[in-house]
Amino acid sequence: MTLHWKLVIDATDPLAQADFWAEALGYVTEDNSALIERLLGVGAVPPELTVERHGRRFWRDLAAVRHPDDPYEEESGTGLGRRLLFQRVPEVKTVKNRLHLDLHPGPERRDTEVARLEGLGATVQRRVKEPGGEWVVMQDPEGNEFCVQ
Repeated sequence: MTLHWKLVIDATDPLAQADFWAEALGYVTEDNSALIERLLGVGAVPPELTVERHGRRFWRDLAAVRHPDDPYEEESGTGLGRRLLFQRVPEVKTVKNRLHLDLHPGPERRDTEVARLEGLGATVQRRVKEPGGEWVVMQDPEGNEFCVQ
């Protein structure tokens, strides 16, 4: 039996991270606004747990992105496939990631993709060229490392 899973990433600003990674991966930001409005309407959650952004309600401390072709729960907006969930934490990132994403545009598109990601707010940390391959180590807007192969 296989399990559903998501990759959870600590963040200072979950919504900004979701915006960056949705653009970087061609994913969509999950729309939980119907669920949030329903919960607000019955008094199940206080308004302070939400923020208005892009013309709809989001959770203040959580935001997720999902692959646009994967299934999702229409009632809650929660993805049921490939997803990244960003959760607010009080501390800032201080050490190297123990886990990171590798993006695979291919050698012919690598430089173009690196430039596109820089335009979204990523930075190049270093370029690697070894006998086993070539890639660019980058950081997202909060300093999380990822590679472009």
